[in-house]
Amino acid sequence: MIKIKFGTDGWRAIIADDFTLENVKRVAYATAIWLKDNFENPSAVVGCDPRFAGPMFADATTCVLASQGIKVFRAENLFVSTPMISLGTVRKEASAGIIITASHNPPAYNGYKIKAHYGGPATPDDIEKVEAQIPDTIDLQLKTVADYVTEGTVEYVNLEDMYVEHAENSFDIPAIRDSGLQWAYDAMYGAGQNVMRRLFPDITFLHADYNPGFDGQAPEPIQRNLQEFEQLIKLSEGEIASGLVTDGDADRIGLYDADGNFVDSHHILLLLINYMYKVKGERGEVYSTFSCTSKIQKLCDAYGLNNTVTKIGFKYICDLIVNSGKPFMVGGEESGGIAVNGHIPERDGVWIGLMIWEFMATSGRTLKELVQEIYDVVGKFAVERYDLHVTEEKKQAIISSCKGGQYNTFGNLKVERTEDLDGFKFFFEDGSWVMIRPSGTEPVLRVYAEAPTTAESFKILDTVKAELLK
Repeated sequence: MIKIKFGTDGWRAIIADDFTLENVKRVAYATAIWLKDNFENPSAVVGCDPRFAGPMFADATTCVLASQGIKVFRAENLFVSTPMISLGTVRKEASAGIIITASHNPPAYNGYKIKAHYGGPATPDDIEKVEAQIPDTIDLQLKTVADYVTEGTVEYVNLEDMYVEHAENSFDIPAIRDSGLQWAYDAMYGAGQNVMRRLFPDITFLHADYNPGFDGQAPEPIQRNLQEFEQLIKLSEGEIASGLVTDGDADRIGLYDADGNFVDSHHILLLLINYMYKVKGERGEVYSTFSCTSKIQKLCDAYGLNNTVTKIGFKYICDLIVNSGKPFMVGGEESGGIAVNGHIPERDGVWIGLMIWEFMATSGRTLKELVQEIYDVVGKFAVERYDLHVTEEKKQAIISSCKGGQYNTFGNLKVERTEDLDGFKFFFEDGSWVMIRPSGTEPVLRVYAEAPTTAESFKILDTVKAELLK
């Protein structure tokens, strides 16, 4: 029997290989033990995203939990997003939320995420407790979901209605609808499609159908996966004011301006800080991960805000939101996961997209103009990334050289200072930087660079790549 190990954001495996009905039941049983050990009258919200066999795995999870006396609030919707599960967990005052999803992974994968009672990622300590309880085999006599509903152990809830109502109460939806601007949304066949159709039935939709195989593509909202959407916006010749993209479970965001330019998470975080501070009058802590642009610190300095840089992973941001005891404003990571005050301590691609669209609609300015307003304060910049596929031996040798302080220059680039919070970030004389960080799960080195322009960022990446692979 395989040993099941959770990664940075849940357990993920290939369907019918390691992600089997039996193994899901093993994990659900361990979750039930953890819930009973840590909560009086434990309960859980359970649902799935649109991936293949999601309802079957969610029903199996529901039945295992119910068989152990856990009250289950089962999403009655065919599929839901991770933020909908997290919001439902808070609204139903449940002990935990569980969603069957592999997020942005390729279609062959499925997964199992656990959300804490506060509506954000469960802590590493709690995940370890669940892992420790996973049995080698499982033999339970389970009833059907319908049987548990009759007994009162399982209750169906409409998480989609809950989320739409929350969005309508939190945003000026009429202002977005009636702005005269045209909007577009690429669901990537993911879990955000239904709520977006309900909120904005008249906008342009792409890949907003039920397709459990995601048409063969990983539902990750990065530029290389979005060429069809990008062309759609460019061919509109400025008619579409902005395009929003979310991933498979709708917790990550991608964004486009009217010219079909991809607006990355670094820029989105700065836009949110600007909107919340200058327009909405909010004050609070800003949290950003180590791979985010240095311009966040520069904008926070300009506004007198405190920016705390964390290790890479949204769980570190969530921990600060929940446990720091300080008012929170914005927190996010380079990979598209962003949270804001007034919502759950969770990544939410739809929510962040609505905030940017509201900013555009109420200000009367284009996304390009709003980005320029940021540049006027912090300067123009671009952050780019290479994933270097190297042998494990080569990866470890490079990391050893980083630790040993052996990189004082990369070609003609002179290193002024180094930071090593989570990986190694080398700063150059003009304020540009390169960051080297190993993947923990594959023989890959992630190399990031920030410079005033995209061309300069890629030039740094090419220079550093040549040095590393000598």
